[in-house]
Amino acid sequence: MAADAPVEQQPSMPPMPDQPPTPTKPGRGKRAKAALKQQRSHAAARTKDWLAAGDLDQVDLIQAATQKKQRKHSEEIAQQQRIVAEAHGRLAHAKMRTEIDGAQPVSAATLAHLGGRVAAEESKLAGMEAMPVMPPTEREINDFRHGKQAGRAAVLAAGGFGSLSVLGAAVEQAATGQPVILAALGTAAGYGWYLISRPFVAHSPQEASAPFLPAPASLPATLMAGPAGGAAPIVGGNVVMSVEQLPEDLKPFPIRGARTPEQLAQCVLLAALAEGVPIVEVSDVQRQPWGWQCIVRVSEGTPEAIIAKSGALETRFDLQTNGVKPQPIRARRACAVMRFVEGDPFATAPGLPYRAPKSLSITDRFRIGTSVGGDPLEVSLAGVMGLWVAASGGGKTGILQALAEGTTACYDNITIDCDPHGDGLEDLGDAVRITARSNEQIEAVLLFFLVMSKSRARLRAKLGMGKKWKPSAAHPAVTIFIDEFPKLSDLAKLLAFELLLVGRKELIEVQYASQGGTTRYLGENIAQMMALKAVGPCKVGDTRAVFGDDSVREGYLPHKLSPATDTDPKDAGHIFIQGVPGMADEPIEYAIHEAPSAVLRQLATERLEAGLLDPDQDSLDGMQAVDLPEYVEATYDNDGNIKKPAPVRLLAWDQLLRLCNAQPAERGPLEDGAPRQAVEDSVDVMTKAGVDRMKTATLLAALVEHDSNAYGEMEPDDLKALLKAAGAGAPITLGPIGDEANPRGFKRDRLRHLL
Repeated sequence: MAADAPVEQQPSMPPMPDQPPTPTKPGRGKRAKAALKQQRSHAAARTKDWLAAGDLDQVDLIQAATQKKQRKHSEEIAQQQRIVAEAHGRLAHAKMRTEIDGAQPVSAATLAHLGGRVAAEESKLAGMEAMPVMPPTEREINDFRHGKQAGRAAVLAAGGFGSLSVLGAAVEQAATGQPVILAALGTAAGYGWYLISRPFVAHSPQEASAPFLPAPASLPATLMAGPAGGAAPIVGGNVVMSVEQLPEDLKPFPIRGARTPEQLAQCVLLAALAEGVPIVEVSDVQRQPWGWQCIVRVSEGTPEAIIAKSGALETRFDLQTNGVKPQPIRARRACAVMRFVEGDPFATAPGLPYRAPKSLSITDRFRIGTSVGGDPLEVSLAGVMGLWVAASGGGKTGILQALAEGTTACYDNITIDCDPHGDGLEDLGDAVRITARSNEQIEAVLLFFLVMSKSRARLRAKLGMGKKWKPSAAHPAVTIFIDEFPKLSDLAKLLAFELLLVGRKELIEVQYASQGGTTRYLGENIAQMMALKAVGPCKVGDTRAVFGDDSVREGYLPHKLSPATDTDPKDAGHIFIQGVPGMADEPIEYAIHEAPSAVLRQLATERLEAGLLDPDQDSLDGMQAVDLPEYVEATYDNDGNIKKPAPVRLLAWDQLLRLCNAQPAERGPLEDGAPRQAVEDSVDVMTKAGVDRMKTATLLAALVEHDSNAYGEMEPDDLKALLKAAGAGAPITLGPIGDEANPRGFKRDRLRHLL
């Protein structure tokens, strides 16, 4: 059976040939195509990498960006030196003209103006020369890279278009029997193709390592760069040392012994361990002209522990009082910026920039100070109610003058100064439209602008302004500075409080200043109602009253600042601030730029000569239709006798100016024409009738009887427009006339004043 089983046939293997087959070689054409394809890929990759600036590593970019910043800084200094030289030349020329007999004399005001400009430009130059050139930020490095890329793309495009014209000329020459240029172009093109088509290997990215690079973009109040590509940068990403990396057997040592970032990190971690502060990491260490700055991270709780132990840490570091300045970071709850101050961090802050008369708008931001990190403090006061608190010697006057220096440079703002106790804005007085010192003056000023704010609320729609008053030279904003707010009369405080509630949208903003921020000083707890609030040297209760109960734990420490004495300015003019438009609220210390009195007086003189603004006629006319607050009106008994006179009277603008010893705006004589004739005729008919006022309709009837040819076809609105064109404004309330309690019309003496 086994022998009968079928046997599976295996396939037979073909016999091996005597000579193995030879693979077919590609032809010359195919080899040339493959080589060209590979060369094209190399050329494209090399060109793409060159356009993307891939041949420049991070260190090259940082060095190039630094050189660019240094060149720009040198150019700015050279330009400012030329401006200073020009200012000196103009002053010298003016003095020479004054000394030459027979020459047209130069006025003392002009000489003072030129001298003030020299001082301002020299101050600006000194500030620029003292300002160190900081390393480039990430944004500046990216800008340099993008500029390099754009320049290379432009070169490539220009070369491509230019080569077409050159090639055309070469072909034309070759067609005429002169092939030299075409041959040269062919040789150059071949060599160029050889250079870019060689095998290409992309550059590997390298991290630039430098011991003191700028702080990350996300550090609070030091907005040195923006996040690239929409990704949020990491605060404290450059870790220098953690507590686990501390060498053993080290003891705390003074911070002056630190020479490197690693030594600074050791110093901070050892001091924190000794004081029981849970700092576990130190990163982003920077050496500054005034000391050190770094970011620390705590392992538990919040950076409040650092604030609570800052005094003990100052002893460990052997620093001056308030030499440790912690600043919690909102972006990372566990982190804080720590600054260890050995010198003056504001020594290199720039001085007050020169601002020509009418060179700003009240909506513009203008610089008033510098942060401890070197960043500008720029504010815009348009529609912003502000509270400025500083104890005696805290620099409150200098702070208000820095603000008013900006508002008086505006072409669309009126500055008002109210101070019941001191000198107010002092050196800027010439540029202030109204200066009120007595209770009577201050109450009249506040009532006037309270009524105007209510008038403007009704005018905005009529003037097409929308939901907020839009400032212009024709419809200016008003900024009122009230120093020593607690010393106002009770009526003035009430008026100021009401103005706080209604003035913002009408651009009648008030800046309140006080030596304290508690209800003991302010009466009402208005601090929390303010959009903008700043606190200088003060008590800890003022810090909490203004910034909130948790503000100290959050790093707001103005109560640690020291007010000035007779011989030492200390921390006068230093503040912590919240509510600056366009800027995040961060607990960081700022110093306000204080200008010399002579410079402020010169600026005030210039701005006075350029002309001060008065309120617009629309707002003044609209005030006539506004009801006064009940608490400023007189009260009467049942027989109509005055029981209690009005505590303050609403004055006309010219009356208010005269009350405050300000000069009313000069008016030229009313020119001949229909408006003047209407005024003259109105005065005549009232005089003949033996009255000092008339309702509009009654006045028009009398004018028609007086001259029917001129007034016979007029309507009351036509007469109103004619008298308004003459400067009489809108009809005003006249008091009781006949059976009418308070009709509107015109007063004879007010019309006569126009003549």
